[in-house]
Amino acid sequence: MKYMLLINAGAVDENGGAEGCAPEDWMVYDKEVREAGILVSGESLANLVTATTVRVSPEGERTVTDGPFAESREVLGGFYVLDVPNLDVALDWAARCPGARGSGSVVVRPIADFGA
Repeated sequence: MKYMLLINAGAVDENGGAEGCAPEDWMVYDKEVREAGILVSGESLANLVTATTVRVSPEGERTVTDGPFAESREVLGGFYVLDVPNLDVALDWAARCPGARGSGSVVVRPIADFGA
């Protein structure tokens, strides 16, 4: 079953890096999921200042604003999609993810299979 791991940083440093995670930590984790044969996809997102938000009113009017909504205290930094046997295995991999350290978190969600 496929699960998405949404990686949220509670705090970022001046370079946009997640608190408590060095680039080497991510390289090791990437290598581990690849070698385990469970990686479907994964990407790191560009710096938060590059974000743009689009909203559409009930009348169909589009509003575009720079950045994400201001209420956000966590920064979505990236994601992995893993193909593992069950939720317990997905949670184990989430706990190993560098993004789960410090003030960060990893949200694990199953990928919907509409063909089933």
